[in-house]
Amino acid sequence: MEKIFNPAAIEQTLYQEWESQHYFTPTTFNSTTSSYCIVIPPPNVTGSLHMGHGFQQTLMDVLVRYHRMSGDNTLWVVGTDHASIAAQMIVERQLNAEGTTREELGRENFLQRAQAWKAESGGTITQQMRRLGISVDWTRERFTMDPEFSHAVLTAFEKLYDDGLIYRGTRLVNWDPIMRTAISDLEVVNEESAGHIYHLRYPLAHKPDSFIVVATTRPETLFGDVAVAVHPADERYQDLIGQYVQLPLTDRKIIIIADDYVDPEFGTGCVKITPAHDFNDHAVGLRHTLPILNIFTDQAILNENVPTTYQGLERFEARKKVIADLTNANLIEKILPHTLQIPRNERGGAILEPYLTEQWYVKTDAMAKAALKAVQDKETNFIPENWTKTYYQWLENIQDWCISRQLWWGHRIPAYYDQNNKIYVGSSEALVREKYKLSNEIILHQDEDVLDTWFSAALWPFATLGWPHKTPELEAFYPTAVLVTGFDIIFFWVARMMMFGLYFMGQVPFKEVYITGLIRDEKGQKMSKTKGNVLDPIDLVDGIEIDKLVAKRTYGLMQPSMRESIELATRKQFPAGISASGTDALRFTYCALATQGRDIRFDLGRLEGYRNFCNKLWNASRFVLMNTEGLAIASNNDVHLTLADRWIVSKLEQTIQQVRTHFDQYRFDLASQSLYEFVWYDYCDWYLEFSKIQLNDENISLEQKASIRKILLEVLENSLRLLHPIMPFITETIWQQVQPLLGLQPASIMLQAYPETNTAFVEDTALSKISLLQNVVLAVRNIRGEMNIAPSKLLPLFIKCANSVSRQQLTEQLQLLIPLAKLASVTWLNPNDAVPPAAAGLANEVELFIPLAGLIDTDAEIARLEKEIAKFTSELERSRTKLSNTAYVAKAPQEVVKKEQAKLVENEQTLEKLKVQLEKMAMTMKTI
Repeated sequence: MEKIFNPAAIEQTLYQEWESQHYFTPTTFNSTTSSYCIVIPPPNVTGSLHMGHGFQQTLMDVLVRYHRMSGDNTLWVVGTDHASIAAQMIVERQLNAEGTTREELGRENFLQRAQAWKAESGGTITQQMRRLGISVDWTRERFTMDPEFSHAVLTAFEKLYDDGLIYRGTRLVNWDPIMRTAISDLEVVNEESAGHIYHLRYPLAHKPDSFIVVATTRPETLFGDVAVAVHPADERYQDLIGQYVQLPLTDRKIIIIADDYVDPEFGTGCVKITPAHDFNDHAVGLRHTLPILNIFTDQAILNENVPTTYQGLERFEARKKVIADLTNANLIEKILPHTLQIPRNERGGAILEPYLTEQWYVKTDAMAKAALKAVQDKETNFIPENWTKTYYQWLENIQDWCISRQLWWGHRIPAYYDQNNKIYVGSSEALVREKYKLSNEIILHQDEDVLDTWFSAALWPFATLGWPHKTPELEAFYPTAVLVTGFDIIFFWVARMMMFGLYFMGQVPFKEVYITGLIRDEKGQKMSKTKGNVLDPIDLVDGIEIDKLVAKRTYGLMQPSMRESIELATRKQFPAGISASGTDALRFTYCALATQGRDIRFDLGRLEGYRNFCNKLWNASRFVLMNTEGLAIASNNDVHLTLADRWIVSKLEQTIQQVRTHFDQYRFDLASQSLYEFVWYDYCDWYLEFSKIQLNDENISLEQKASIRKILLEVLENSLRLLHPIMPFITETIWQQVQPLLGLQPASIMLQAYPETNTAFVEDTALSKISLLQNVVLAVRNIRGEMNIAPSKLLPLFIKCANSVSRQQLTEQLQLLIPLAKLASVTWLNPNDAVPPAAAGLANEVELFIPLAGLIDTDAEIARLEKEIAKFTSELERSRTKLSNTAYVAKAPQEVVKKEQAKLVENEQTLEKLKVQLEKMAMTMKTI
């Protein structure tokens, strides 16, 4: 092994080897074999790997590697989504930069251009996934517009239509006037913005010199008004209900109606009703059978339904003119500042418009009820369980799903129209003619719209496995084991997959849904380009110079002040850029942070700490190899375990049990903690030190040393397998060096079995004895550190121990205690023996004394004892307060109360001993 761990030297070469050997591909499709399948949430083909991707994909990879090594027939399905709106927006921008448009190019040429762009840039994110060690089955990589997947999408549409669950309907939708397409309610981002509320005078038709004042934030839509509404119980307007007003700037009169929708406390208590351009107004219009008047084109330009003067004006230009004309007509009462919620398309940021159009819809009521019942019946479980409420809330209030989009990039809706606009549905024109027995004389034209991206995404768990065909993959791996995803797409995706999975497959698509938190920066802020706090996972792996990091963070920002602010903040936070940490350290950081909270703060300090952990593992492995290669190693039949050997084997078995339990419960953070503590503290800090002492001890036989080498290697090899799902690269590299010494055959660590628990190897006596030894060593080291005694100084130690068992155990372990604590001598004292002036410590019930003369500052020792006394006094007061609370004692679990009571007694004893030591110190100070 190289002296220094260098991730860059091993990672990409190793991954290429894994992929070329098809280690990620299932070995069988036998449906009777225990299977484990995850489908990756398909990232958009338009994107690159961000922190959320890296976090979730790491957790999925840990699960997949864990189950693969545990013997399950494992498949991780990978693929990308065509991302209709995002992809089309990118290609259209390219065309605009070239001075042309998609309309000028034509549909077929535009699609060819989009396909070429996808082929050129679509592999970016999959290459980044490889850099993170993601062990997906690349031989089954899917794209949502591949021919096989497209066939599944068209088949699903046709079945839903034939079953009466898809229909055409005219309704208000969220409309993007830039992209000129409907947008899902779930893709609307409401942005707070400073605006105004306008109080407009509408003259009464029967009394032109009198007015009713309406409050509105959108005066430009008054041309679409068909009524004015007041609350039926508002006494101010009772005599006006049923009367008419003259609609300003027009020659129309509109009626005053009463509706509970109106809030009498808001504005003037009067609102204009514009059913074609407001969702709430649309509902009011339907209740009162009001006409619906559309005043916009699909580009949000005022159309022929408004007075000639205003026709052709863009909506915000129209607002300015309407305000000016109303002012001139003295029809504005007042204009007040008002905070607005501006609806924007999360893709592109265009301000959306409620717009009345004919669209395709899926009836969701029955499917939603089935999806609700499946979770209520525990066919699918959410982890953490509290996200079930979010899932229920959306499905219980679900509306029919608008699935059509006025785009060209995507799955074109398989509906055809004849000259009379009669609809025929089938996956191709030829199949439609065959299905409906249509002659060639009937001319058909296909619907121009494409399907909402989430329609195809809802088919992902089974369409990726070959549906609608009955494939071995579908038989073996559906339903999948778990979906790992964020809480932000429970509505978008999780619920819709549940509905479609139950409808088309008759089974839930996944047995568990593990909801991750959202990765934020170290201050808890969401990572975003405009905040300048985005971290690229690959930059954390490879490192990045400060100038390049600044350039990445400020690229594309239009405002110079924003660029300058982000540059200053970045240079302050990363004066020298970001150091390379390697993939394993990043993956371990992700797992360690994976609590079951909503938000997860990514701390670069943790990343640095886990890079150090990689170094620790590397250096420990080099030590083991240096002390085992070319030397005698005991066979399995000739192993004779020392106390230290039995202790580390016991700790290993406990760790195996903990890690397996934590992985099974999706507690990646706790699994990481168990692994870290075992490898760093138990194995590296303690057992390697034990083994150094024993291997250098001339009194230990060669056979015993061969046994120690065997345990050194076997515990390291087990540790590597335990760590492998989280840290695949470093563990594979070290394992390749270790496995020949143990005679292991597989070519890769991932072909080895994950360690199994065997409680027979857990020896409580060994754990107890070594624990006592450790506590004594740590107590001596603590005194040495607090008293600032040089590490090279050998110390005399006096021990007072009334417990004969503990004394016997320590006596037996002097061979380890003396070198570990760096002692010159050990002197046993009887309980009543006088103690020379000494620094005191406690290890369990064992009292430890290091003579002070020539070693320490006695004033400092007194200060230390006083500090310890204050600490234990505070702990005692806390315990006494808690135990004196009758409500706590009655309601808390009995084992918790007993533990608190035992802690109280232990602290009382400790405090008493510390007080005695302080008293003795004070009495003997003059003798030093």
